[in-house]
Parts: sequence; C-alpha cells; structure tokens
Amino acid sequence: MAKSDPNSIVRLIPFAVGGLAGTLLLVNRLLTESLTPTQARSDVVGIIVCAVLILTGLIWQRVQPRSPDSVQLVGTEVFDLDRTLPETLQTELAWASHLLLTNTVTRSLIVWHDGKTLLRRGILPEQAVIKPGVILQRVLDKQKPIYLVALAVYPGKIEFDYLPENTQGVICQPMGEKGALILGANAPRSYTRQDEQWISAIADKLAYTLSQTTSSE
Repeated sequence: MAKSDPNSIVRLIPFAVGGLAGTLLLVNRLLTESLTPTQARSDVVGIIVCAVLILTGLIWQRVQPRSPDSVQLVGTEVFDLDRTLPETLQTELAWASHLLLTNTVTRSLIVWHDGKTLLRRGILPEQAVIKPGVILQRVLDKQKPIYLVALAVYPGKIEFDYLPENTQGVICQPMGEKGALILGANAPRSYTRQDEQWISAIADKLAYTLSQTTSSE
C-alpha cells in the first residue's frame, strides 16, 4: 500500500481559496444593480487572483511526485571495475555509473559486455557471476530495453540472482549488440520516462566508446 501524503491537504488549499473567492465574486456581481468603474476594476483583479490560485493548485498536484514504497536493499555497497580496461574507458564507466546512481532511482548497476562484467556498482549481493537468462537474452536479440516495473510479480525474476534479492524494479538496457546495462531500483514503478531516456542515452554513449576501444586494439 502506498504511503499517505501528509501534504495532500495543503496542496488543496489554493483550489479551495480560489474557488471560494471566485464564487463570492460571482455572487457579488449578480447582486449588484449598478456596476461602478471601481468595482469593475476590482472584479478583474479578483478574477486574476482566483485564476492564479487555481493554477497554482494544479501545478502543485502535477509536480508533487507520488512516492512509491521503497525498501532497504539486501547487499553491500560495491564498486568493482575491470582494471584491465583502457583508462579512458574505466573513467567513462565510473562517470556514467555515478550519474545513474545519483540522478535516477537506480541503487544497483551492472555493465555487462560480450560475456564479461565490466562494472558492478551500488548495493549488490556477493553473487557476481552473470548468466544471461531469457529476459537479458531477449534484450540483446531484439535490441530493445525491458523494464520490469515490479520485479516481484515476474516469474523471470530468478535470473537476476546477481541483483539484491528484494530488488523492486529492473531495467535491462541494450548497450550495443553485445552488451547491456542492468539497473535495479529499491521501489516499484519508480523509473520515469525521462529516466528511461537518460539511461538509453548513456548506454548509447558507452556502446560507442566500447566500439572505438575494440576497433583500436
């Protein structure tokens, strides 16, 4: 069950005040037999104020995120980077993983390419061996990301034994034809469309760097 929002009533105040003020202005106008220029100007100002209040209420409702239930992931803080990689690639992997862990809901991150684990970072279990299961293989074959919004309800969750056992959401993002970013979140349905676009862009950048590194060897 989602947690109740203690500020929900506060965010309704602009609606209530704007609606009440607008109603009173309308009643006052209907009861006024002779409208003076001063009252007309006052009505215009009042209408503008009411509109601003109602608009503020709409904005508050729109931008207030609904915080899904989150859990404390089972695992330890890890930062394992393949030190045999070129220094420039190591730097880019560290940079990209830092961005994803600090700017999205990602708490666990794995960079996997051509049968090798290039990076493990975030909260992760001791299990470090990645065996591509049906879901990851489909991502590689179709070259399309898969977002498991609530991992617990998917039978295929058993293939993600290299992520914390109570991971709530997973994104498998293709990274070129041979690789993938695997991201785990501590709350279900917590990745936004903007997060998905951001993850896709970073995966494309890493895929390009990997292709350049491979071609130069």
